[in-house]
Amino acid sequence: MTDTSSAQPEARDYSETLFLPKTDFPMRAGLPKKEPELLARWEAMGLYKRLRETAAGRKKFVLHDGPPYANGNIHIGTALNKILKDVVTRSHQMLGYDSNYVPGWDCHGLPIEWKIEESYRAKGLDKDAVPVVEFRQECRQFAENWVQVQTSEFRRLGVEGDFADPYLTMSFAAEAQIARELMKFATSGQLYRGSKPVMWSVVEKTALAEAEVEYAEHQSDTITVAFPVLGDGPLAGTSILIWTTTPWTIPGNRAISYSKTISYGIYEVSAVEPLPDGNMPWTKPGDRYVLADVLADEVMKSGRASDYKRVADVDNAALEGLVVAHPLREAGLGGYQFDVPLLPGVHVTDEAGTGFVHTAPGHGTDDFEVWMAHRRELEARGIDAAIPYTVDGDGTYTSEAPGFEGKRVLTSEGKTGDANKAVIDALIAKNMLFARSRLKHQYPHSWRSKKPVIFRNTHQWFVHMDKPLNGYGLPAGTAPGGQDTLRTRALKAIEDTGFVPSVGKNRLRGMIQNRPDWVLSRQRAWGVPICIFRHEDGRLAPGPDFASSETLVTRIADAFEAEGADAWFADEAKARFLGDLVDDPERWEQVTDILDVWFDSGSTHTFVLEKRPDLKWPADVYLEGSDQHRGWFHSSLLESCATRGRAPYDTVITHGFTMAEDGRKMSKSLGNVIAPQDVINQSGADILRLWVMTTDYADDQRIGAEILKGTAETYRKVRNTVRWMLGTLAHADGAKVALTDMPELERLMLHRLVEIDRLVRQGYRDFDYKKIAHALINFTTIDLSAFYFDIRKDALYCDPASSTRRKAALQVIDVIFEALTRWLAPMLPFTMEEAHLSRHGDAADGSIHLELFPEVDPTWENPALAEKWTQVREVRRVILGAIETERREKRIRGSLEAHVTVYVTNPVLYAAVADVELADVSITSQATLSHENGPDAAFRLDDTPGVAVVVSHAEGTRCARSWKVLPEVGSAPDYPDLSLRDAEAMREFEAKAG
Repeated sequence: MTDTSSAQPEARDYSETLFLPKTDFPMRAGLPKKEPELLARWEAMGLYKRLRETAAGRKKFVLHDGPPYANGNIHIGTALNKILKDVVTRSHQMLGYDSNYVPGWDCHGLPIEWKIEESYRAKGLDKDAVPVVEFRQECRQFAENWVQVQTSEFRRLGVEGDFADPYLTMSFAAEAQIARELMKFATSGQLYRGSKPVMWSVVEKTALAEAEVEYAEHQSDTITVAFPVLGDGPLAGTSILIWTTTPWTIPGNRAISYSKTISYGIYEVSAVEPLPDGNMPWTKPGDRYVLADVLADEVMKSGRASDYKRVADVDNAALEGLVVAHPLREAGLGGYQFDVPLLPGVHVTDEAGTGFVHTAPGHGTDDFEVWMAHRRELEARGIDAAIPYTVDGDGTYTSEAPGFEGKRVLTSEGKTGDANKAVIDALIAKNMLFARSRLKHQYPHSWRSKKPVIFRNTHQWFVHMDKPLNGYGLPAGTAPGGQDTLRTRALKAIEDTGFVPSVGKNRLRGMIQNRPDWVLSRQRAWGVPICIFRHEDGRLAPGPDFASSETLVTRIADAFEAEGADAWFADEAKARFLGDLVDDPERWEQVTDILDVWFDSGSTHTFVLEKRPDLKWPADVYLEGSDQHRGWFHSSLLESCATRGRAPYDTVITHGFTMAEDGRKMSKSLGNVIAPQDVINQSGADILRLWVMTTDYADDQRIGAEILKGTAETYRKVRNTVRWMLGTLAHADGAKVALTDMPELERLMLHRLVEIDRLVRQGYRDFDYKKIAHALINFTTIDLSAFYFDIRKDALYCDPASSTRRKAALQVIDVIFEALTRWLAPMLPFTMEEAHLSRHGDAADGSIHLELFPEVDPTWENPALAEKWTQVREVRRVILGAIETERREKRIRGSLEAHVTVYVTNPVLYAAVADVELADVSITSQATLSHENGPDAAFRLDDTPGVAVVVSHAEGTRCARSWKVLPEVGSAPDYPDLSLRDAEAMREFEAKAG
């Protein structure tokens, strides 16, 4: 039998007496499951309505939503865009504004029409065999479906807004207002029907705007063609050489452009060498050509001239008035017997080609501008200045390309047709070809069909950029200053607009300065029609010379308001709208072209900002991708300046494009596409939002598995810090400690709140989210977790309940929690809502998003204290380095085993730490401060001279409650295994319990 009479009593477990963190806020976020629950809660409590009620009467702050196309699931770039917008509106709501977000969708145009046509083609159906109104209804239904799908996707991102009442460009009210805006251009005389070369999609059979075009690699035939000089003079017997990548435009050639600043010479071929196929080249000894001197060698080499010489200078004055023969003149095709003039052009350079530019005014903007600039002069010289229509809408040569009728530039599938070959063969037959090759280069493609486009001369509807507006659209009594045109108004508006980043101003200004007249018409079916009538003499109804314009505008707009724009395509529409307003309706043509969708979206400010009482005009912010400098920002600016005299926005914010992790463009073929839906399902929307917040959105961003892994780790650190605060605050009783009674450490953290509050508020006003996010992440992980909380855990867990230090810490942590969660709420709405509810209870009407940013007391600011503790932290960094070295070498297991002797010879640092409890700051059991030099073996950091640390084992006994090693343990008779502090805590604990 064992004797137990002398056995020691079992040591007490004091863990139950510690104020350890207690919270139901989980360490593992489980966002994919938690976020939908919060969305359902917000829906049930009517959060959007509550936000509007809470903000009623405040100053409005309006971000106007640029409408995405309702034609497919959102991608990662759309997600970034919507998250940014949500942060703008949420942050300004919490800054004290009434910041209402009204989402919108672009529902017209090719993106949707093309999808319906694809379904038709898959079924073997002919779109043209379907009545236009029936086709339009299918487009409307398609768009309605995707609006609902994208609504769910946007809401799943955490975007809060008026999704119950969004704006749609296809709503009847919107179509009516778009029509009114279009008719304003007609009645003011700014709208006109003109003939210009436009980018044309043969596949889609419509004109395209620059914003609807992307550049992709394309292989083109290139030819160098001879134009024989006509008449006598110094250049008689020579030919002008041009180089082009579009042989099919040769039948449309009407001029050659040259530069007044390029040096030209006459070059004579002396010898040639065979072509690679063994045939002789098209040029032959004795042929003479006029070329730019710096390009002559390269040109001659391309034509297989093995020996040649420069035989004469060319006086540029001799080029003025010169005429040459069209290279197809003697081809027996008929129709090319006209003279081809040489015209000076500033677009001509000697960087490539021959120094001369083939000019087909129906097939290029520069060509058109040069031709039009000299049109009157050419007519005076007896040269026909009409621009031919050589190519039809389906890419087929017309009768105005004699000899090539029916040949195709591009097929209906967007493939190269037989036009190039036919033209080249005709040139070879008459020995007008000098050289030919093939070239891979960047060529414009439709971004919808991904097929090449062509430039072709068509009749389209344009808006004048430089015709005087004579004050139209300006406020009553406003006298326009200087030249009052759409261009001058737009340029002034740009100067009055803020840009984030600032480079956006230069980009948009450059586009407005150089843009041609605005092309409004599209040859499609789904959209708002150009609802005007054109008399055979050119007059428009409505128009500046039409007496009943106001009546006609009202009729059309009222019909659209009641029936939608389909009313324009109904039978007898002309009789309904125009019939009794004119005496000769048969002489009026009803225009059937539709408006470019950029006019739709450019008009949204008129039926959203101006019409909704919960918004205002102009908007504070437009925010879109940088491509919208040529898109929505651009069209909105022009529409508003023409009709209202200023931009519809005060600030333009742009973001870059989202690339794959390696910097390449995302593509399914590369397998590097990151879908927002996948990120949300795997990690949660807040992870995606945190990625957006920590990137420089103004530049192109990268995303991928490793980047998201790093984002998730950052999120985990922030979440765990919030979780620790929640657990610690479970013991808070609301006791208040006066600022003057607080320890320095608490006063330091309140000072940091003042600094960060200033940064956060200014950052949100400046839309600088990366700056805010990184500041708050660093504050959370460095200032709080690794410093303040690390130091204060001992006091919070172990101090008596009555301890002023503990009460002050709880009070400050409570303030920090409220500030941090609110500051982060616009960025991480789900997580901060979850934290808020965990702290304040899941009341039916409670939400962090109904709160404002915290009012931080300015009296907390204490720069002198902050400077002192900056120095304390420098000394602490050396101490922690020394302790970590001892732990790594396994001489101690933890910092509470240590006694640190801190040698500080730097007088500034010594003064800073002289009255600081270094044991608390270093989280050791004991610490000694010395003003002497430390021993050679002491730990030092090179970047902190004057500080050395020696770590030894603390003397005494380990406290069974706080685990500090202290000589005083055992001196409290009632608690012989505790320190004096812990013994006092136990007396309070047991008094309360008993």
